[in-house]
Amino acid sequence: MTEIHGDCHADFEAVRTAFAANFDEGNEVGASVAVTLHGEPVVDLWAGDADANGTPWDRDSIVNVWSTTKTMSAICMLILADRGELDIEAPVADYWPEFKANGKERVTVGHVLGHTAGVPGWNPAIAPTDIYDWDPTVANLAAQAPWWEPGTKSGYHAITQGFLEGEIVRRITGRTIGTFFREEVAEPLGADFHIGLPESEEPRVAHLFAPEAGISQLEGIDMESIAVRALVSCPLTGDEPNTREWRASEIPAAGGTGNARSVARVHSVIANGGKVDGVELLSPEGIDRIFVERCHDTDLVLGMKMRLGTGFGLMNENIPLSPNPRSCFWGGWGGSIAVIDIDAGISVAYVMNRMANGLVGDTRGAFIALAAVGAANALR
Repeated sequence: MTEIHGDCHADFEAVRTAFAANFDEGNEVGASVAVTLHGEPVVDLWAGDADANGTPWDRDSIVNVWSTTKTMSAICMLILADRGELDIEAPVADYWPEFKANGKERVTVGHVLGHTAGVPGWNPAIAPTDIYDWDPTVANLAAQAPWWEPGTKSGYHAITQGFLEGEIVRRITGRTIGTFFREEVAEPLGADFHIGLPESEEPRVAHLFAPEAGISQLEGIDMESIAVRALVSCPLTGDEPNTREWRASEIPAAGGTGNARSVARVHSVIANGGKVDGVELLSPEGIDRIFVERCHDTDLVLGMKMRLGTGFGLMNENIPLSPNPRSCFWGGWGGSIAVIDIDAGISVAYVMNRMANGLVGDTRGAFIALAAVGAANALR
């Protein structure tokens, strides 16, 4: 049996049990899980190996979390909206004039945050290494036409969402979104999460084990579909985060590096009403914006019915991670997941280095989240 390290409050022992089961069943290499309740840590666990050589995953190991990064970028947008510097219902072109090209003048910031902007990929397609160069990457997005009528459908903007958000942040603040996140969110909270990893932190990074299928899982699917066109417009294998080039770059929808503790810490601000340990990032009205529904339909890229709020996913019958109305979530390719339940006052995060196949996570993090939410609701 794998030794589980860290602390777990007795009321949340079900979380430890679910976490340990993932290892006992042979589904993990290394992972961490964290839970906060009313802003206080109640679970902080880690276990397993950071790489194939058996280097232990320790308290401060960090790893690329793929699209769980999207929650951090969304928080940056919500902060700017709270400050009156960003109108989420305004056209993107109000902040980034070049973006209105080719029929995108009515695409709003809310469309971007809700994956309904119609720009889920690059046209023309680019190589994964191209996204390390910010200016041409966002210029490509600004120049192209929308792939469907913006606002009418969602189509998961797997990588593009972060570049769209990041350029809006840059146009408003003069700072990159990685810098804005570090200065306005991570540093005030003492959260060990990075959008653009400093080289000094490289020794702590766990190796990410990419799924065996990779992009080949798309074989047999209509290559002209929006789903395939989006995913092959920048064809990632899953191995990219094992390079210094990826980790150093700001990839705001998929390139964040952290651990469960840091993810749960940032999200505890939302779970705790906008303020934790004297650090206030959002007003109650700012948090309410998350729950403005942008779309509730079958997603054109993911192929499943998604209920999408503003920067976060909302619960529906396909993703019943919490029974409470003011709860939201997001996850990353391969399995990382984060759940925020404002009604229960809880923030849950699970991060691992063994990726599962598929774009929409797996049961490892889901069982952990359900255990944590169930424990928190039992205490209400």
